[in-house]
Amino acid sequence: MNGLAFLIPVALSLGLAGLGAFLWSLRSGQFDDLDGAAHRILIDEEPPE
Repeated sequence: MNGLAFLIPVALSLGLAGLGAFLWSLRSGQFDDLDGAAHRILIDEEPPE
């Protein structure tokens, strides 16, 4: 029973930290261009020598 009194607040705080990180990433534009990153990995920036 004492373990639950410790683990429940820890779990809630980790969940809130994850939610905060997700909301921060939404506001900073991490998910704005999902297809662009997939196309940029296929393009060579340096011409072959």
